[in-house]
Amino acid sequence: MNEDILINITPQETRVALVLQGAVQELHIERTLTRGLAGNVYSGKVVRVLPGMQSAFIDIGLERAAFLHVADIWEARSHEGTNVAPTPIEKILFDGQVLTVQVIKDPIGTKGARLSTQISIAGRMLVYLPQDCHIGISQKIEKESDRELLRTRLQSLLPPEEKGGYIVRTMAEDASDTDLAADVDYLRKTWAAIVNGARTRPATSLLYQDLNLAQRVLRDFVHDETATIQVDSRENYLKLLEFGQAYTPSVLPRMQHYTGERPLFDLYGVEEEILRALGRRVDLKSGGYLIVDQTEAMTTIDVNTGGFVGGRNFADTIFKTNLEAAHAIARQLRLRNLGGIIILDFIDMENNEHRNAVLAELKKALARDRTKVSVSGFSALGLVEMTRKRTRESLAHILCEPCKACSGKGQVKTSRTICYEILRELLREAKQFNPREFRIMASQEVVDLFLEEESQHLAMLGDFIGKRISLQVENSYHQEQYDVILM
Repeated sequence: MNEDILINITPQETRVALVLQGAVQELHIERTLTRGLAGNVYSGKVVRVLPGMQSAFIDIGLERAAFLHVADIWEARSHEGTNVAPTPIEKILFDGQVLTVQVIKDPIGTKGARLSTQISIAGRMLVYLPQDCHIGISQKIEKESDRELLRTRLQSLLPPEEKGGYIVRTMAEDASDTDLAADVDYLRKTWAAIVNGARTRPATSLLYQDLNLAQRVLRDFVHDETATIQVDSRENYLKLLEFGQAYTPSVLPRMQHYTGERPLFDLYGVEEEILRALGRRVDLKSGGYLIVDQTEAMTTIDVNTGGFVGGRNFADTIFKTNLEAAHAIARQLRLRNLGGIIILDFIDMENNEHRNAVLAELKKALARDRTKVSVSGFSALGLVEMTRKRTRESLAHILCEPCKACSGKGQVKTSRTICYEILRELLREAKQFNPREFRIMASQEVVDLFLEEESQHLAMLGDFIGKRISLQVENSYHQEQYDVILM
């Protein structure tokens, strides 16, 4: 199955879509003003050590202090697997201390960035671990003979003074010794620059920034099934060619500069897919549908049969809908970049064989995911619980913000409810103050209701408090917004 990678670049943002057999599978967005921080290395300053939480807040020059847990401190982790008790964080760090840290998780919502003092620098073939000393091999390289051969080859290429460790990435499986040696040289030079910056630059300085999104595509996203990499900006296409010649020469034959009149994302239907990915409802081809609800704590996905009646019987209809939903769910998780705890509410199935088949289909569909995913079986309530590692903001959090009218509730009070709130507020104010007149400032819908169906109640209250009540429409007010003015 051939996969196309589309790269849309403008001065303000870079968007990348992965398209498989005409369907968008993943969408990545990086905005110039809010570029992701994961992978960046900073000279951080300890602001506060919290012994009770075994963590610390570190100032790295961002709006919010970043978070460092004792488990992410290299000195503490170096005792793992031994009988030595882990060192408490208060004996490792102190307020005002300056240390080199790396962002391992971007700030999400109200949470600051998460840090580690164990630095790792990713190259095309290798990941460099300057504080470690072992050579690890990607788990996706399964043959033990291939793993040992790669380990031996890499060890023979390392300079005698090398004290750091490496992780061999999957794409190194077919790499030549020249490619591996070039990666080692690039990673060692990068680390030397970081060490020099940490020594000479002030605290909270950025010492190393990970590649931009378009460059990471060439480094991380391209694989054997990638047919084309299309870039719609000539200037950036030439920059990527230059980067590719230096670091990823094998991808160059697949790179293309898109020059069509129609926008690249329009041609492949990506813009429409983005709009659908921001909605709650996802329609299935069979007539069934998913309802996706994202909250702070978790994401829930509900499966419904809708208008599908294609099975031989009701149980067969449910089974087929759930099978289709399993593939749709896996795709939506990637497309929307949903992470954390995810609860899947498939349509109830009494047949255990059907349940096992749906679960197997879900795991098979999730196997394409680049992000770590863990799936449990059906619970006693018939729900499937799963987790997906959260490394960056979801698509909805990048492109949207809470509605100013409903503050993210998804619903607003009715005009009648607001009318009754205003009547209670008038009565409350009349008991405390003695103005000449009360003026109600509200939306058009609320004022219209007061002039029509609720006019009698408003007149009765005016007679009861003995004050004149006037109405004023504020077109800028949303339905729940109002003010009671004392004249």
